[in-house]
Formats: sequence, structure tokens, C-alpha cells
Amino acid sequence: MRALVQRVARASVTVDGTVTGAIGPGLLVLLGVTHTDTEADCDRLAEKVRNLRVFADADGKMNEPLGARELLCISQFTLYGDTRKGNRPAYVDAARPEVAEPLYERFCERLDAQRGVFGAHMDVELVNDGPVTVMIEVPSH
Repeated sequence: MRALVQRVARASVTVDGTVTGAIGPGLLVLLGVTHTDTEADCDRLAEKVRNLRVFADADGKMNEPLGARELLCISQFTLYGDTRKGNRPAYVDAARPEVAEPLYERFCERLDAQRGVFGAHMDVELVNDGPVTVMIEVPSH
């Protein structure tokens, strides 16, 4: 599993003109799932995101985890786009929806995340705070 994690001042996702998720200060997570990912991988990544220390402490250093802040999660199969053989990404490493969707839902539930709509065309808006953006990958078993 791969996650692009962005510290945001605010973020929202809109599907067909309807806002399906919106947060204030917290994390926007773009989540990619590969075909070999498991529930254990999902749980490890969720804990890693929950404990990622990217928020300022009292001294202004990035030393605080998510805590009570909000999280918005967007399914993002394009994180597994492979461009090694040209300029058009190949998505053979991205999981099929029947594998990816249950893991996406599990990830969101473990983090009590606002979310987009799996497989839908989504308009994502964000105000990146910092900017702070981190890529996290949990190797599948």
C-alpha cells in the first residue's frame, strides 16, 4: 500500500456536485492499493499515518501526530502508475476494485476518516499547510 499524506489547513472532495467529505486542519491521504495488499498491511499503514509526527509542537517543531485533528482519505489507484516504459502510465500494479475497495474502506474506518467515493471521478480541493507532503509505503507480504 502507498499513501501520499499531505498536512492541510483544509480539504474537501466533491462528486457530481455534492461534497462527500470535508475537513479543517489535519491530513489529506491519497491511498493506493496493490493486488498483494492484505488487511494486515492496511492496518500497519493506518497506524503509521495515525502516528506520523508532522504537526508542530509547542516549540514549533514537527513532533506531534494527528491526534484529534481530522483526516480525509481519497482512493488513488494512480499512485501505482508505472512510467518506466514510456510516458503513458501503466496501472498493472494497482489492485482490482474488488480487492482495493474493502481495504480502502477498512483504512478509512480505522482512522475515522472523511472520504471520497471509491471509483468515482472526484474533485479534490486542498490548502496544503507548510507545505508538508510525505509518501509512505508499507510493503505487502
